[in-house]
Amino acid sequence: MPSQFLIVIFAVIAAIVLFQLYNVLGKKVGRQPQEDAKSLTALPATAGPDAPGRTPGVDATLLAAAASLRARDPAFDPARFIDGARQAYETIVRGYAAGDRAALKPLLTPAVLESFETGIAARETRGETEQVEFLHPPRADLELASAEGDRAVAKVRFLAELRSRIMPPADEATPGAPAEERIEERRTAEHWTFERSLGASDPNWVLARVEPANA
Repeated sequence: MPSQFLIVIFAVIAAIVLFQLYNVLGKKVGRQPQEDAKSLTALPATAGPDAPGRTPGVDATLLAAAASLRARDPAFDPARFIDGARQAYETIVRGYAAGDRAALKPLLTPAVLESFETGIAARETRGETEQVEFLHPPRADLELASAEGDRAVAKVRFLAELRSRIMPPADEATPGAPAEERIEERRTAEHWTFERSLGASDPNWVLARVEPANA
């Protein structure tokens, strides 16, 4: 076969091979670096662990809803409020179990304090004492933050797992043996509504209402 003819055949084969390689290697396969960069920059700024306002229970919808309260109360910070509400929740639950009226009084409205007093007095009449502990940090979700007249109102949904150690009165003890404590574990789901006066010199919130919530 003439050498010129072979050269033409080899050239055609080489062209076909190069064309097939281009079809495979010239196409984008999988995610490209620029696509990864685009997808990362498209994430909202609050996705970072240290982004401002990133707190469990406070989402973008609620931040927008809280804007009306912030217009009346510029110091209101939903993230900081949730942290404070969680601490108040633990203090109040422990204070109620221990019958610590002094700890409860500045944290409750008079109506709630009266209700708690009734429960504490009933336990004291029975001669029982109680200690409570949280099995896990309670979950707190802010569900409402608004201004109602001259009051700021914030509603929080708390989920908690508790263990109570209840000591019966001494007269129930078996002769020659100390009274046995009763241990109860329970899950609670409640809505707590906190209030404070707008424009008042005292910035502290107080618990105004407790209602059952869905777990």
